[in-house]
Amino acid sequence: MIETSARVVSSHNGTVLVEPTVQSGCGGCGSREVCGVSGLGKYFSGARKTIAVKCDASVRAGDELQLSMSEGDMLKAGMLAYLLPSVLALVGAGVASSWGDVAAVVGAAAGIALGFLLGRLSGWVPQMVAKKM
Repeated sequence: MIETSARVVSSHNGTVLVEPTVQSGCGGCGSREVCGVSGLGKYFSGARKTIAVKCDASVRAGDELQLSMSEGDMLKAGMLAYLLPSVLALVGAGVASSWGDVAAVVGAAAGIALGFLLGRLSGWVPQMVAKKM
């Protein structure tokens, strides 16, 4: 199981909106003044995103939850998000390459778009379990 802690933002009808409580690795340590990598974190770290999670426990805003997900779900999510579009990009480029370089680029772009579309249309969402801490 992959686990992390999260803080409840709001709760409504068995669904809670949570935001992560753990800081990211970049910019979270004590040596960020002398670290060159932490400068990148300033540009790429935006506001924390909230995630909707089903939770049967009685929680209020500000409560801490422990979120967990199985490794299998994480692997499947990675395959849908990264592997499928990458493979379809290679297939699209390979099929279209007989018509020239520009067609190969267009075929790769079409393969990526198709991969993302198929991943979205699959309707599969990883299951997270929320437990009150």
